[in-house]
Amino acid sequence: MGKLLADPLFLSSVGSEEDVVSMADSSITVDDIENELFKIERIRDVLVRRESELRYMMDDMQLCKEITRLKRELQKLVSVPDNDKSKEDRQKEEELLQQIQKLVEARDFLVDDVEFERLREKEEDREMADFLKSKFPKNTKSKGRVPTRRLASGVQQTSSPFTKTGLTLLKECCGFTCSIM
Repeated sequence: MGKLLADPLFLSSVGSEEDVVSMADSSITVDDIENELFKIERIRDVLVRRESELRYMMDDMQLCKEITRLKRELQKLVSVPDNDKSKEDRQKEEELLQQIQKLVEARDFLVDDVEFERLREKEEDREMADFLKSKFPKNTKSKGRVPTRRLASGVQQTSSPFTKTGLTLLKECCGFTCSIM
């Protein structure tokens, strides 16, 4: 570096801002870079939300599967007449009921958590829309729009990533396989 500073050619080129060469393409503006970074952030947010939705759905499916298994086991015990039940059978029935109740409560908490997340994301979206309105005046319609989201299937998604089917799935448990509600 010391030799470079002593080089007369280097010293003559340091004088003005016009002589500084950026590693960025000269046709790209700072606004273009900021817009690209904004788009990447929005895509990342969509992916994080989708990951969260999938995790909730997976947890819900596992809870429903376990509840269904326990209900089948309980149904076998309940189908035995009371006269033929042993003390262990009655105790097992009670344990199964308690386990099912705990799982139903965990699932209720999961549904509440999903709703909380949906409302939080709705608020974030509203704040982002307000920010975009303030940053991009209405006269530049194409630049002021929030980028639409495209799913892997190519379909545009403009609402919250907690799709109605995903939320419905959580509220209705796991459809035909579980009837705890």
